[in-house]
Amino acid sequence: MKNTPRFFTIGEAAKRCGVATSTLRFYESKGLIHSIRTHGNQRRFLAATLRTISVIRAAQKVGVSLEEIKLALKALPDGRQPTQKDWVKMSKKWADTLDQRILELQRLKGNLDSCIGCGCLSLKSCQLFNPNDEAALNGTGPRYLIDGAPKKQE
Repeated sequence: MKNTPRFFTIGEAAKRCGVATSTLRFYESKGLIHSIRTHGNQRRFLAATLRTISVIRAAQKVGVSLEEIKLALKALPDGRQPTQKDWVKMSKKWADTLDQRILELQRLKGNLDSCIGCGCLSLKSCQLFNPNDEAALNGTGPRYLIDGAPKKQE
């Protein structure tokens, strides 16, 4: 007996993956997942699509953007669903990106702590909002209030 593909309605797929049906429609609109349509124009998702939805959710949970997820999924041969081996490869790449983000957030936190720690919130010496007193290049006065963020003079 030939194996026939198994399909899920949008409600069944949403329930199995723990998401709202609107989430699946959104993922589909972004090209992350695909469905087929019945003669009555109802969405049907291949069972294998549930794995893709799970990959998307897991990646989002750790801070991977939908654009990064989309690029990783498009890199799969013939648009196939991700395998365990694919997940390992994707997660290693994303781990490097997340490490860079963590370092940047730690740097920002350090600057924020020093800013709060000094108590003055001085725009002359604040490493968070005005590193190296860049605002001074545009003259005196409340430049942030008048012009927005300061621009360096050339």
